[in-house]
Amino acid sequence: MVYRIYVEKKPGFDVEAQGLKNELVSLLGIQSLSGLRLLNRYDVEGLDEAAFRRAVGTVFSEPQVDDTAAALPAGDCIAFGVEPLPGQFDQRADSAAQCIQLMTQEERPTVRTARIYLLFGPLTAADVDAVKRYVLNPVECREASLDLPERLAAETAVPADVETVTGFTALDRAGLDTLLARLGLAMDLEDLSFLQAYFRDTERRDPTLTEIRVVDTYWSDHCRHTTFSTHLDHVEINDPAVQAAYNRYLAAREEVYGTEKAAQRPQTLMDIATIGAKVLKRRGLLPEIDESEEINACSIHVAAQVNDKPQDWLLMFKNETHNHPTEIEPFGGAATCIGGCIRDPLSGRAYVHQAMRLTGCGDPRTPVAETLSGKLPQRKLAQTAAAGYSSYGNQIGLATGLVSEVYHPGYIAKHLECGVVVAAAPAENVVRERPQPGDVVILLGGRTGRDGIGGATGSSKSHNRQSLTTMASEVQKGNAPEERKIQRLFRDGNVTRLIKRCNDFGAGGVSVAVGELADGLDIDLDAVRKKYDGLDGTELAISESQERMAVVVARSNADRFIAAAEAENLEAYPVAVVTASPRMVMRWRGRTIVDLSRDFLNTNGAVKHARAAVPAPIPASPVSQDAENSSLRSIASSLASASRRGLAERFDSTIGCGSVLMPFGGRNQRTPAQVMAALLPVLPGQETDQASVMAWGFDPEAMAVDPYRGAYNGVVTSLAKLVAAGADYRRAYLTLQEFFEKLREDPARWGKPFAALLGALDAQLDFGAAAIGGKDSMSGTFEQLDVPPTLISFAVAVGNMKRATSPEFKGAGHRVIRIAPRYQADGLTPDKDSLLEVFAAVEELTDFGDALAVSTPGYGATAEAIFKMTVGNQIGVKLANGITVDDLFVPSYGSFIIELADNAKVPAVSNLVEVSEVGKTTEAYQFVAAGETLDLAELQDAWEGGIESVFPYRSKGEEKGKTVETMSFDAPKKTVYTGTGVAKPHVIIPVFPGNNCEYDSAAAFERAGADVSTLIVNNLTPAAVAESTAALVEEIKKSQIIMIPGGFSGGDEPDGSAKFITAFFRAPAVTEAVRDLLNNRDGLMLGICNGFQALIKLGLVPYGDIVPMTAECPTLTFNTIGRHQSRLVRTRVASNLSPWLAKTEVGDMHTIAISHGEGRFVASDDVLAQLKANGQIATQYVDEAGVPGMDLDVNPNGSLLAIEGITSPDGRVFGKMGHSERYSNGTFVNVPGEKDQPLFAAGVEYFTA
Repeated sequence: MVYRIYVEKKPGFDVEAQGLKNELVSLLGIQSLSGLRLLNRYDVEGLDEAAFRRAVGTVFSEPQVDDTAAALPAGDCIAFGVEPLPGQFDQRADSAAQCIQLMTQEERPTVRTARIYLLFGPLTAADVDAVKRYVLNPVECREASLDLPERLAAETAVPADVETVTGFTALDRAGLDTLLARLGLAMDLEDLSFLQAYFRDTERRDPTLTEIRVVDTYWSDHCRHTTFSTHLDHVEINDPAVQAAYNRYLAAREEVYGTEKAAQRPQTLMDIATIGAKVLKRRGLLPEIDESEEINACSIHVAAQVNDKPQDWLLMFKNETHNHPTEIEPFGGAATCIGGCIRDPLSGRAYVHQAMRLTGCGDPRTPVAETLSGKLPQRKLAQTAAAGYSSYGNQIGLATGLVSEVYHPGYIAKHLECGVVVAAAPAENVVRERPQPGDVVILLGGRTGRDGIGGATGSSKSHNRQSLTTMASEVQKGNAPEERKIQRLFRDGNVTRLIKRCNDFGAGGVSVAVGELADGLDIDLDAVRKKYDGLDGTELAISESQERMAVVVARSNADRFIAAAEAENLEAYPVAVVTASPRMVMRWRGRTIVDLSRDFLNTNGAVKHARAAVPAPIPASPVSQDAENSSLRSIASSLASASRRGLAERFDSTIGCGSVLMPFGGRNQRTPAQVMAALLPVLPGQETDQASVMAWGFDPEAMAVDPYRGAYNGVVTSLAKLVAAGADYRRAYLTLQEFFEKLREDPARWGKPFAALLGALDAQLDFGAAAIGGKDSMSGTFEQLDVPPTLISFAVAVGNMKRATSPEFKGAGHRVIRIAPRYQADGLTPDKDSLLEVFAAVEELTDFGDALAVSTPGYGATAEAIFKMTVGNQIGVKLANGITVDDLFVPSYGSFIIELADNAKVPAVSNLVEVSEVGKTTEAYQFVAAGETLDLAELQDAWEGGIESVFPYRSKGEEKGKTVETMSFDAPKKTVYTGTGVAKPHVIIPVFPGNNCEYDSAAAFERAGADVSTLIVNNLTPAAVAESTAALVEEIKKSQIIMIPGGFSGGDEPDGSAKFITAFFRAPAVTEAVRDLLNNRDGLMLGICNGFQALIKLGLVPYGDIVPMTAECPTLTFNTIGRHQSRLVRTRVASNLSPWLAKTEVGDMHTIAISHGEGRFVASDDVLAQLKANGQIATQYVDEAGVPGMDLDVNPNGSLLAIEGITSPDGRVFGKMGHSERYSNGTFVNVPGEKDQPLFAAGVEYFTA
């Protein structure tokens, strides 16, 4: 039987519905829309009615914030529903099913969900169609029937046998052309002819359809880099600088390959992109490079210090784009961008601890009505892509340390969605061996479905008006909690040392991920576990369903590896065997459907040829000709310069307890950081002061004018940012991102990436920084629109975090100097020798702490750089009288603006370098220059408002500046431990699917002197759930403290946080174990963020017991801003009732990381009064003066009374939103404040004192 329930947020909590209504009225202009209601519909099958009724009030809804109904509300409205496409991953439905299983401890039911829209007002048919087009993207969803189905289990036909393409080898050219179009292949006619010749002359048979699809995937531009591998037969260069770079490239080829081989070896874009690293390695300048047959990501050896002892570590980094998927389905495309980016170094057995996001789009403020046919609105694209990327990264527990977005009209052709990650692991944990016959290939992680079929080939095609409706299966929804499990598994050296080779499931699915592991493979497609029945052999072979890994282990280690995976709540099973014969064989239903020679697959198809032409350079003006760039006022309010804080704050920047620099610095957190920096990801109980630092360099305007110089200066900028942050450029490595228009057969179009790569090569050789990796995307064309030539330089280095320097001015009365190189005749490009001396001078200042703040200019030149340095701490600047307006606006790549310490000495330099004192910092918040005084508060307001209509982050109206009562409670009697003292209290941390703060929490408790255990809650089967329940009960019996960590248990679904955890803790045995700990053994409980959400939804706070929830209970719900919030906040201790706060005083203030989407504390007036009277309001969000308030700058979620944390009546259970566990020595150095909140030490001392 199918049960149905509708769930709707109560008035006041319907943030999403009201936000959507406002968008439809203001953006689409549907003025007749008088009201909108948004309901979640759940259909459930496979459980009894009693269990369904229990689930309605605990899984599908929360009585405090939701109304439920068995039928759609009656009324004069228009109703329609939207549901995921068949086969698309639906995280809400999946989490609901898992929650119900945790509750019942029986088989997992089937759940289907839909969003129901109720529209009110005198709407026309055109109005309704406009609404549907706005909320329904045909690539990911469809309109849902409003009828109740008889059953949910899909009737799946038994798939037919895989077809043999009979007559293929006899087709003439016209026949091949027809087949090419009929099958929608990404390969061209020459490739198909090459494939035909192979089967006709070598295999002497017709191929199966699967074989054609597999080869099409292998030979797609995405997989084989077709464009980059095209032979450049002739180049015509009319720019002397590019000609000199080309000559240098030819000389490098001879140096690396030898004269004879260089003459025979084809010249390609790929060769230009990789020759720099080859020649620098040949010269002995790259001793850190990690070399191996297995290539998962850029990899270098670094000398780490862990617990003051040297260790050899591998640092891996990788950039990835999902431009095509994000263009047509922004949420899923961006989510799987970061998901795929993570999996590359993760497959290299490194722990991914840092991420950066760099995107490009058209002006997101463009009215929706001006959207091109066949395109999504730029606003919706920018917002939804940000939501997708952040959702995945936040759930998996990855600190996104830098979020940037560039705007250029060319990106209307195709969105730029670029993710970059940094990972690290002890080198001893990474074993790389050549697979041997008899070795077993194990598939690990998620199951296989139709989502993602054709992703590799689809991303290799140009985008046209039909793409939104024809490419549905190519874009997937990521399942971050599943990938998090793989991260945990691969962090265990005992597991990773079993792995000989590993490949992640990206483009091409099984055919590539398994197929590339060894030359000879026998793959059993029947063994591949499916999300649902009905998939045929071809679909099983090429589906790119996410969150899967293929690993090769010795047969003797297979059972051991599988057991370790299952202990981490992961499915793992053999799917293939390594063979001696160099052929890839796939079997399905007892028949061989793929049998291909490895040598043939490796040919990559027919050779392509092209010509390139580079025009004469365009003379550059020494002062920008851009009218937008002519005054500080115009720069501050420009789209290019506008603050990105409203965009960046939705990305978790502090998870992992290693963020050296916050994305925005200063007491106001307004000055943008120029790099991301994070400590190496050591395990709990370990400490390090080594940090990885990464920066990017790219200017779309400069690249559009001159790809060669734009790319060169992009490398310069990325290295200069590292230097400004205190890193050593000599230890820097690069990875490049190329994104260009479809080149077709036009030499002028080929000339753009050709010149850009030569520019990057010149810079590599000039500064000794090798590009050891990269990613190309060569389909940036929509009809007649092209993306701007895009070559992004990402630079990464490792150094001591004690050298970390940030750009915000630190105090008034300090000298500000400029250190700048000489420039070449173009006025843009630094002289190499001069710039190297500049780098050395800046390093001297950062080495000795003489540089308090350092910034290197980009767009907006010196004026913009200085302005952004002022806003973080609201410190003004008075420039020297000799500084002219032109000085401020001249492009100045590779220069540095430096705030000096009082007694700092300016380094001695040669006449190649300009060092000048440009002014002093001032108390007055003003920008004084060239006889003009500008009010910086006014400029800052304009700067912050630039894209605030798209990415809001400041309070408006009555909430702006609003304060609330300051709580101060002095407990008449403190709660004390009455049991026998415990030398080393034991802490149990249960880890649910989606939790991601368990490492940080364990580390905090271990630093405080506790003994810590984590327990993986396993829900692969009903038996596993029961075993996990029993195991947690036993752990609680042995423990003094239960810590429920933060994260996104169940992905904060279905439509609400912590439902996984509460379902589990309400199991009678667990409930009784918790009561025994609290009532009979004086134990403690702590819940942070997701853990606080669990505590309050169980009743442990404020009631001190696990109780049923009613509409009158307090709860935590969605932030008033309607999105995730991540930054540092100030909190004030309001009560000394709790043992957790025994080491603090009432009134103490701390600067604490927050990262949540549901942190808004709500309660009735009566409950608030009772909490206040009892001293249970433990902490409040406050401003710099310690005053609690409702302004978003103070209170990130809109909590009543600015409540950040509450306790049980006796204080022994404490729930709070702020991540006190995320601080460690050396983190958050660019934001002042007391960041060490001694909760964990107090919790331990409660038992030991």
